[in-house]
Amino acid sequence: MSQTNDPMTDHAYDGITEYDNPTPGWWTWLFVGTIIFSILYFMVATMSGGGMSPVASYNASLEKELRKQYGELAELKNDDASVLKLMRDEKWLRVGESIFNTNCVACHGKGGVGVTAPNLTDDHWIWVKSPADIVDVVLNGRKNGAMPAWKNTLRGPEPLIVSAYVASLRRSGGTGRGPEGTVIPNWK
Repeated sequence: MSQTNDPMTDHAYDGITEYDNPTPGWWTWLFVGTIIFSILYFMVATMSGGGMSPVASYNASLEKELRKQYGELAELKNDDASVLKLMRDEKWLRVGESIFNTNCVACHGKGGVGVTAPNLTDDHWIWVKSPADIVDVVLNGRKNGAMPAWKNTLRGPEPLIVSAYVASLRRSGGTGRGPEGTVIPNWK
């Protein structure tokens, strides 16, 4: 005589039998819902061209913060006058020093005295004749990557700010690596 409500199935493996319990209805519908949501999300995310990705959200937030933080520098350009203006502003020199210490100190040393890269504290400079040339060197690098290009790393006016800090290091009297390059004229 067989029972109609037998909770055991006829499957057995090594003497172990299994119960015939279906998953609860709420779990089944939750699973179906996640499948439907993933299909819809995939379609929307694909059609947005990556605009809804976490990277796009991060970049949008970063740009908003940079505009807020560097809003007063919006009118400045990568020219001599802008570098000299920032070079005389103590607030932006501190920001430039922070950028320098984060990215440049490994090669140029603390205070720009030169470790494996040129000394920035004397009048002998390579590739630089005017303050705007510093911005160009920072953005585009030199010597086949020995001086890396920072245009893809530094954002907004950061290259200009760090260039102003580097310009302020000139004649600061640091002792380090010997002179390299040619003597450049005074900056007005």
